[in-house]
Amino acid sequence: MPINIIEKIEIKYLQIVNEKGEADSSLMPPLSNDEIKKLFETMILARTFNHRALSLQREGRIGTYASIWGQEASQIGSAYALDKDDWIFPSFRESGVFVEKGYPLWMLYRYWAGDERGMQIPEGFYLFPMSVPVGTHVPHATGAAWAMRLKGHRKVAAAYFGDGGSSKGDFYEGMNFAGVFKAPVIFLCQNNQWAISVPRARQTAAKTIAQKAAACGFEGIQVDGNDIFAVYKATKDAVEKAKNGGGPTLIECFTYRLDDHTTSDDASRYRTEEEVEVWKKKEPLIRLRLFMEKKGLWTKQYEDEVSKKAQETVDKEIQKAEAFAAPDPADIVRYTYGELTPRQKRELKEFGWEK
Repeated sequence: MPINIIEKIEIKYLQIVNEKGEADSSLMPPLSNDEIKKLFETMILARTFNHRALSLQREGRIGTYASIWGQEASQIGSAYALDKDDWIFPSFRESGVFVEKGYPLWMLYRYWAGDERGMQIPEGFYLFPMSVPVGTHVPHATGAAWAMRLKGHRKVAAAYFGDGGSSKGDFYEGMNFAGVFKAPVIFLCQNNQWAISVPRARQTAAKTIAQKAAACGFEGIQVDGNDIFAVYKATKDAVEKAKNGGGPTLIECFTYRLDDHTTSDDASRYRTEEEVEVWKKKEPLIRLRLFMEKKGLWTKQYEDEVSKKAQETVDKEIQKAEAFAAPDPADIVRYTYGELTPRQKRELKEFGWEK
């Protein structure tokens, strides 16, 4: 008796600029030279922010911090493809996304210093606060996207998460709902090969994370997450498809976490220095620099000027962050619920926090 094939799954891989900085012109998105330089300058700013955050943590001036080194292309390339009023649902490692969207850097530093007011999103930013619980924000993004579709808004929602997040039930629930209702949502998985100490091979037996979209009835694509143009193009295509009624897309950015999981981690306990050194040669800033040099858009003087400006900007933002008044401890009680409970009123009185 013959076996009928119901469906075949095809997972595409997108790379536009290789590790030598050579581009496939047939795939290159229509970006002007000024836009390419803006991406480069944003990447420098994000890396400067990241480097200073690591230094501040070692000095005890901020708390535990999650580095973005090696993942700048995945974050900045995708964020650049999202329109200003598209909703973004970040995990805890998306500082680069906040930087690209122009979020006040001093507020980011306040957040990493333990001040939740750093995530009190200012008017005009379509960003949700960083989600430290792994994967719980994925259904939130789907719900927001579905609501926008019901209201007739031509917008998308984008959820960022890591390969570890793809092992959570929230990931599958959010994706399944999105597939059924064709919600205009983009699932951006930064597969950096490690969920703390658990390697990607222990996260799933599937060959790719992108193929998980097939079970939910929509497209999944894997892109070179260190190629900012591939990430931008895949995200831009997904945005246009979603806004035109084509439903969701899962984008797997195949990249690498060059630093420890956070400043509380020691990655040398579970991975080799040889592995890290291989990936350092593939990191996104080197590749973009090589590409721009071939196009005559990069010189050492230009990068030095960009780096100096980024350092000056970041230093000013740190000064502003550290000059900001300390939070009122009573806020822990005041903003737990929409309205104060009798118990909370009693607590405020007992601690002398009544106003």
